[in-house]
Amino acid sequence: MTLRFWPRRLATRTAVVVLVGLALVQVAGLTIHALDRIDIQRLSQARNVAVRVVGLYRFVVTSAPDGRDAFLDDMRRGPILQAEVSPTPPTADLPPMPPPEQRLFRINLNLVPIGAPQNRWKELVILGGPDWHRIVFGMRMPEGDWLNVTVAAEPARPWHSPTFLMAFGTMTLAAAGLTVWAVRRLIAPVQTLAAAAEALGRDVNAPPLPETGPLEIATAAAAFNTMAARIRRFVEDRTELLTAIGHDLRTPITRLKLRCEFVDDDELRNKMLADLEDLEAMVSATLAFGRDARNAEPVTAIDLAELLRTVLDEATDARPDLAEAVTYAGPAHLTVQARSLSLKRALANLISNACAYGGAARVTLQPPERRIVTILIEDDGPGLRPQDLERVFEPFQRGEPSRNRETGGVGLGLPIARNILRAHGGDVQLANRPEGGARATVLLPL
Repeated sequence: MTLRFWPRRLATRTAVVVLVGLALVQVAGLTIHALDRIDIQRLSQARNVAVRVVGLYRFVVTSAPDGRDAFLDDMRRGPILQAEVSPTPPTADLPPMPPPEQRLFRINLNLVPIGAPQNRWKELVILGGPDWHRIVFGMRMPEGDWLNVTVAAEPARPWHSPTFLMAFGTMTLAAAGLTVWAVRRLIAPVQTLAAAAEALGRDVNAPPLPETGPLEIATAAAAFNTMAARIRRFVEDRTELLTAIGHDLRTPITRLKLRCEFVDDDELRNKMLADLEDLEAMVSATLAFGRDARNAEPVTAIDLAELLRTVLDEATDARPDLAEAVTYAGPAHLTVQARSLSLKRALANLISNACAYGGAARVTLQPPERRIVTILIEDDGPGLRPQDLERVFEPFQRGEPSRNRETGGVGLGLPIARNILRAHGGDVQLANRPEGGARATVLLPL
């Protein structure tokens, strides 16, 4: 359950962790603030109540009985402070004040000047408290009677501030926005590195990463550029070696062809020439493979629908007997950014394979979805074995098991097509159709 709702993106995970940590810090800070504010409010409340109660007690003790009674009559009608003289201590339906709060009120009562020492109360009883919204003080006067004083009191309210919620919300939103901005800035180099790795997988000649930013990011970019340079050098060395071997083989093949003409045995001469033709075809395909790997053709806007129709027309010209089986379905025009000659070669390889092995080439160009164009190339052949659907994309691998040049090429058409399409940021996959035949699915970005 935890893993299901845990975000997959690194930026989101980092932002969630930082925001949760920020929320915990905020809660802890607010708790400390509330506790301190409660203590301050209780101290202020105890001081104010003590000053009023002691002042009332001092007036009652030092006043004449007539003036005292009139004053107490007025005090009984007050909503905040009420007082009466009684022969008994207070008997309100309130429990005794808890010891910590009672200690606070007693200390503040003792700190307020009361006048002559003989006027100090002989006994003090405190009932209720702020949680009961009133406090009752019972003070036994020197003559023996009790002065019972009831004071209205409210519990401490640490959040009672008209601007607190606004200030807290503004602070939280500012901190959250700063956190999200900082996380996006910190994660951006990782996204750049992932995009560069994807681009390197499509094209080994992709531009290097800028080696700027914090030390760790610059070090990672430098390591990535070094790795890309080594891969590029390895691919270039391999391609140059393959191309050089193919190029150097052409001269001896030509000499052997000339020498075959001096062979008197016609049957033997024809067999030798056929073998040399096969060898020359393999060399030509190898050179083409090397040229495609080193292709530096610029990317331009091309009409993919028109390009497909052109390739189909050329396939029909080469195989007039398949004119009815070579069809196109899709939009009349669709513009993509691609290398025109390379893409034409890739599509021609796929369509020619469909014609050669499947006896048909039905091409369907689907409208783009999420900026990806899909091309379906279907045939009516026997299809491929499941284990061969991916193996035929390896160099010099053929779906047709014989090595007869009349029934197929040398096994480089599909690898060349996949390399070209992947260099464009797309791909090609083969699958068997349920109704028979094979289907090549080409994906190409806009």
